[in-house]
Amino acid sequence: MAKPRHRQLDYLVYLAVRLVIALLQVLPLETAARLARLLAWIVYRVDRRHRLVADDNLRQAYGAALTAKQRDRLIRGVYDHFVRMLIEMVHLPRRMFLGSWRRHLSLGPRGSEVVAALLAHRPVLIVTGHYGNWELAGYLLAMLGFKSWAVARPLDNPHLDRLLRMLRQRTGQGLLAKKGELDRMEEILEGGGIVCTLGDQDAGQNGLYVDFFGRPASTHKAMAILALRSQALVVVAGARRLPGILRYELVIEDVIDSTMLPDDPAQVRLLTQRLTTALEGMVRGEPSQYLWLHRRWKHQPKPRAPRSASSARAA
Repeated sequence: MAKPRHRQLDYLVYLAVRLVIALLQVLPLETAARLARLLAWIVYRVDRRHRLVADDNLRQAYGAALTAKQRDRLIRGVYDHFVRMLIEMVHLPRRMFLGSWRRHLSLGPRGSEVVAALLAHRPVLIVTGHYGNWELAGYLLAMLGFKSWAVARPLDNPHLDRLLRMLRQRTGQGLLAKKGELDRMEEILEGGGIVCTLGDQDAGQNGLYVDFFGRPASTHKAMAILALRSQALVVVAGARRLPGILRYELVIEDVIDSTMLPDDPAQVRLLTQRLTTALEGMVRGEPSQYLWLHRRWKHQPKPRAPRSASSARAA
């Protein structure tokens, strides 16, 4: 049974977050970015639980390829990246406009493929992960006039959830709940719309297990089902940080035309694996920009029950 929410505590947390945002917005972005390094070091020192989760994830993913010191250095980089990302998102509405977005996001060598798909008004499913700045693409797409819908789980704190929704919808991006809106997602895609979703979230014990860094990872198969049903163009992409402040590059790891895939019941698993492999390739390109702090391998396949002697003889 879920624990009851403490309304007063939720509101106090919300007020504290709003106060921090207000203070950060008062500072010039350059000053706030320098402050981010100090804040990241503090969070790294205090947040022992997630630090240990990240270390275990890296040991599982890279094995002996990384020493303990290398893992620790990488984890420090992860904290540094995401604290900077949060501070940049606070300043984003005052920095990114129609006339200035190119200063902050480069489309990269394969960006023209995505632009062509968007202009063709065909269904597009954008799959990303907790990598780089995963909020940036949807924010910019809506600003440029491409109506997109982001799939997201509502925050437990209702006040913080409203605040985050306000930021995400500021330029016209729509939001869809991760649970209960699969039909709505399919309707949007079949109408030639754009749906953006995270593809690296644990799907629970009954999820579809595919390989991620050589280890079974419970994965939502809804992405593959949506793509195949709507015959969407699937783009696996992320916004990778570049040197400087609030500067990113669009990294397109894979583009899959689902109309070209064979009509095969096994295609859901094959496509889910392909999406996950593409996300892994993106992460390997710059591992310090991946959120190793979350439990991607939280669930593992249940061990198969041993066959009894009688069933073995019958076989």
